[in-house]
This record gives sequence, C-alpha cells and structure tokens, in this order.
Amino acid sequence: MSQASTTASPPRVGDVAPVRARARRPVLRPLLMLGGIAAVIVGAGYYWITGGRIVSIDDAYVRAAKESLSTDVSGIVAEVAVKEGDHVKAGQVLLRLDPQKFQIALDGARANLAQTGLMMEAMKQDYQRMLHDAEAKASQLDSDQANYERFANLVKSGGVTRAEYDNARFAVAADKQALESLRVQAKVQLAKLGGDANIPVPAMPQYRQAQAQVDEAQREFDHSIIKAPFDGIVTQVDTVQPGMYLTAATAAFGLVSSDNIWIEANPKETELTHVKPGNPVDVTVDTYPGHVWHGRVQSISPNSGSEFSVLPAQNTSGNWVKVVQRIPVRIAVQGNSSDPPLRAGMSVEADIDTGHQRTLADLF
Repeated sequence: MSQASTTASPPRVGDVAPVRARARRPVLRPLLMLGGIAAVIVGAGYYWITGGRIVSIDDAYVRAAKESLSTDVSGIVAEVAVKEGDHVKAGQVLLRLDPQKFQIALDGARANLAQTGLMMEAMKQDYQRMLHDAEAKASQLDSDQANYERFANLVKSGGVTRAEYDNARFAVAADKQALESLRVQAKVQLAKLGGDANIPVPAMPQYRQAQAQVDEAQREFDHSIIKAPFDGIVTQVDTVQPGMYLTAATAAFGLVSSDNIWIEANPKETELTHVKPGNPVDVTVDTYPGHVWHGRVQSISPNSGSEFSVLPAQNTSGNWVKVVQRIPVRIAVQGNSSDPPLRAGMSVEADIDTGHQRTLADLF
C-alpha cells in the first residue's frame, strides 16, 4: 500500500461550518427552551402582579330615582298638564282633580270652625252670667234671711202671724237651694271651659277639633293637585285621561329623576377583597360604545342581593351547594352636559381601580 493512500487527507474548508453548527445545536436548544419558559414565567408573573388592581364588572345597570305618582284622595281627573316624556321641575303641576267637592268640604269645615268659635265665646259669656245670677241669688238669700230672723223675734210676741213666719222660713230654704243650683251650674260650665274662664277660644278643645277638620279639608284640597316631587321626566302619562275617576293611592303615571342617577354593579363577593368606597371607576354603557364616564364607588351594600329576596337561599340540609354570591355596589357617576343621556335600566360595564398591587407575599 502506498504512503499517499495511508495518510489522512486534511478537512476541507467547506466541511468546517456544518460541523460547528452540529456542535452548537445541542447547546442552543436547551438555552432557548429555558429562555422561553423563563419569559413565560416572567410574563405571567407581571400579569399576575398588575392584574389584581382593576375589578371589571359586567353585571351592572344604570339606576335612577323614580316614583309612581299618586295621591291619597279620590276624584275625577280635570286636567293632565304634561305629556309623555316631558322634562319637569320640582313643584311643577302635573295633574289636577276636579276641585269642586274638595272646595265644598273646605268651605263647610271653615263655617263649622266659625260657628264653634261663636259657641265657645258664648259659653264663656254664659259662665259670667251664671256667676252674676249666683251673686244676685246670694243677695236675695241675705234679704230673706234677715226677714226670717226678724219674723222669728216677732212671732213670739204676736207681731207677725205664724203663716208669715213660715213663709219667710220657706223662702230662705228655697233661696239656699237655688243658690246651690246656680253654683253647680257655674262649676259645670267652668269645667267645659277647661277650668279656666279666661282661656282663649283657639285653645279650647272644641275649637281645636273644628280647626283640625279645616286642616284636613285643606290637605285634601291641596292633594287634589299632583306636583312633581323632584326634577325628572314623566312617563306612562297616557294611562290617565281627563274625565276618568282616579281612586286614592292609584298610580297616575311615573316620574324618573334626571339628576339623581347612579350605577348599580353586582360583582362577585370574591372580587370585593380590595374594593372600598372612594375607589375611582371607569364606566362604559353598551348604548354608547367608546364613551367613558368617570365615577367613584359610593357605597357597598351590607348584604348580598339574595338577602331581601322572597325566598332567600338558606339551605341547611345535607344537599347544600356553595354558590358565589353577588354584593350590590353603588357607583356615583360624574357626568357633564356633553355626555349622552343615561336612562334607567341601561346595561353597563364598570372597571373599579382598587389601587391594590399584588406582591410575592400574597402567594404564601
């Protein structure tokens, strides 16, 4: 065999790169895998640390103060002063009942009050008359008593007859009975005056009772007119028409406040760990995509939504299943004139910024 055939040929330059590439692959692959895992861990950790600050709630709705307008008196509707959807101010007249029967009742009560005042004044004057009658009868008694005593001395000497003496004695007895009767009548009259002969007529019970009747008639007259209790928008106005009979406590139509509006959110109880009153909130309404309202957490309900339900979930049997409850949260909206109108019942998404930052200590 020749020397040329037994000597190894040196590697060519073109063959060096593939060899080095094959040598680096076993090293880079674990590094890339470990780097990818580390990146996922770091990203997940960052997301977890920063993700606990915002509580997003989609179970939320616009709420507004609303009232079913009614009155506690019955009558025929004389006028409906508003139309469906009208904006009204507090104190504005919305509906009037026919005032005739209420005016008649008020006039009658006032007449009765005046008559009662005259009667009370007459009672006071009558008491004074009784006192004068009693004084006059007392003077008459003194005169008859003097005659009786004089006749008693004369009857022994025969200066007067026995009949005259008896008449004088009987007159004294009659005077005493009459005087006692007048005094009793005066006491009864004084009792009717409450024990005070100088009591003012408006302070007497009978007068105050008549005044109460006037006040009640005036109240019913005033309540025959329904006024707006607050600023808002009237609705369901067409259910009431002039000429119909409206019974007491029957809802005439509705009024929804245009000022007192808030958001009622119902987050899960597990989402309220760091939520507290005063937290800022960003609110979006499904009706107006892209528009954001700002507000703050006004209050957190002391009970879950099911506590005041007709049949609260309080199952004490062995078939109990734990269900995450929802706690109502009230959010005050800070709107301005350029914002679109919010209407009660609109669906809302609320993002509460709790300001809480998670730490590694929360893992342990």
